[in-house]
Amino acid sequence: MRRRLHFERLADDEDEMTETTRMLDRADAVAFKELKPLPALIFGSRWLQLPLYVGLIVAQGVYVVLFLKELWHLVAHSFDFTEQQIMLLVLGLIDVVMISNLLVMVIVGGYETFVSRLRLEGHPDQPEWLSHVNASVLKIKLAMAIIGISSIHLLRTFIEAGGLSSARAAVTTEGVMWQTIIHCVFILSAIGIAYVDRLSQPPEGH
Repeated sequence: MRRRLHFERLADDEDEMTETTRMLDRADAVAFKELKPLPALIFGSRWLQLPLYVGLIVAQGVYVVLFLKELWHLVAHSFDFTEQQIMLLVLGLIDVVMISNLLVMVIVGGYETFVSRLRLEGHPDQPEWLSHVNASVLKIKLAMAIIGISSIHLLRTFIEAGGLSSARAAVTTEGVMWQTIIHCVFILSAIGIAYVDRLSQPPEGH
């Protein structure tokens, strides 16, 4: 009996959420219809970004193919590679994953922020960060993702830097220096973005 009441309450909650979503959709539709032609055209121009996000989805598919290619290369030659070579390949796989995560943040967060709502409220697979995403939060998360990707590249460079004295060295001393400087600039940029975002927040209690 209790289980039945529990399921009935869940059904009522789902019906209420569905009805609320419908009401919001109707309100949005009414508000859009009330716009004059020029504002409606300007507001509707946000849909021009849709092909851009679709293109990023295609790019993510390309990265999936690249990941599988590198993974197959690692597995097929796992007995021939040295520990350093395996480490570099694994870092390359991590790099692909982090770039893919960056693409997901841009696609999902950007679409939600600048194009249209995804209506994911209550969905079990809704990303935790999407519930409070806005332009400022998205910029900070993108900056942190870029720093993570830069860290992977810098780590790979440091690993390869052991052979700087060799004529076949893949990196140079100047290259390591500039990559380190660029990484530090990324970190300072992220700190600056976070600081500016904090300044733009209203003081507590207001």
